[in-house]
Amino acid sequence: MNHRERFMAALKGKPTDRVPVFPLLMYFAADRASLSYREYATNGNALAQAQLLVQQRFDLDAITVCSDAFRVSADLGGDISYPETKTPYLRTPLVKSAGDVEKLGHPDPTNPRSRMGDRVLATSEMVKAAAGQVAVLGWVDMPFAEACSICGVSQFMLLVLDDPATAHRLLAHLTGSVIEFALAQVKVGADMIGAGDAAASLISPKTYAEFALPYEQEVCRAVHAAGGLVKLHICGKTTHLLKHMANSGADLFNVDHLVPLDKARDIYASNEKCFKGNLDPVTQLMQASPEQCAARARECIAATLGTRYMLSAGCEVPAETSDEVFRAFCDAPKAF
Repeated sequence: MNHRERFMAALKGKPTDRVPVFPLLMYFAADRASLSYREYATNGNALAQAQLLVQQRFDLDAITVCSDAFRVSADLGGDISYPETKTPYLRTPLVKSAGDVEKLGHPDPTNPRSRMGDRVLATSEMVKAAAGQVAVLGWVDMPFAEACSICGVSQFMLLVLDDPATAHRLLAHLTGSVIEFALAQVKVGADMIGAGDAAASLISPKTYAEFALPYEQEVCRAVHAAGGLVKLHICGKTTHLLKHMANSGADLFNVDHLVPLDKARDIYASNEKCFKGNLDPVTQLMQASPEQCAARARECIAATLGTRYMLSAGCEVPAETSDEVFRAFCDAPKAF
C-alpha cells in the first residue's frame, strides 16, 4: 500500500496497513529546505520542492501547497507585504464600504504571473513528482475566511452584524473566485483541496449556519462535481460548530488541540467522515521529547480506533520542532 492508497483508503473507511500521517507543514517545510518564508510563499517551484523534500525525509502520506491566506486578495489588486520571515499579509483592506464590493473582479487563477497561478504551478509540480504515490492537496480559503482577509476580521464581523445583505453579496462574489481557484488546482491533478476557514471559529453556530456553511457547501459541491475532494481546516475552538461542520460536504476535517478529540470523533464517526488531529503543536511537538510526542500520538490513534482517522497536529507544526521529535511523531503509527 503506497502513501496515496493509504490516504484514500482511510478517507473511505477501508482497511489500511497503518494510520496515515498527514501533518500541516509550512514554516517547517521552508526551514528544512533552507528557504526564507518569503521565497517559500512566492515561488511555487521552491514550495513544491520543499514539500517533496519533507515527504521523502519523514515518509508522509500527503503534502499540501498551503502557505498563506492572501492569494485571491493579491490578485484582486490588494497591496501585499512579503516579509522575509513571516507570512504575506494585506496592508490595506480591499473592501471598506458596500460600494467596494461591486468593484471586485474575478481574477484568473491560471495566470502564471499571479499569486493564484503560482499556487496552481506548485500543485502541478507536486502532482508530477508524486506520480500517484503520495496524496497531493491544493489549497484555498473558504469565502468567509476570504471576506475576513480582504476586509479585516473585525471589519467583516461588524459588516455581518450591521449590514448582512452586503456581507452576503461579498460572500457570494468571493465564492465564485474560490471555486475557480479550487478547480484550477483540481484540473492539474490535486487529489483534494484543503480549504481554510479559521475565522469561522470566532462566530456562533447561528452565524456560522447563515454566513459560512452555505458557502462552504457550495465550494464542496463544485469540487466534488469536478472529481476532487475537500479538507475543511478550521483551527481554534470549534466544538460548538462540529455538527454544522460535519454537514459542510467536506471529506476530511482537521481537529485542533483545543477541541476534545472524543467529541470530534463521535460526531465525525456518526457522519462517516474522516478527521485528523489533534496533538498540541507547541507542547506536544515543539516542546516535547521524542518519547512524549510518540506517546501522545499513540493516545490519539488508540482513541480513534475503528474510525476514519489520520494522525496530525491540531494545526501547523512549528519549524522549531526538532527532527527527532517529528520523526517520532511520524513513526508512531508504524509501531502502534
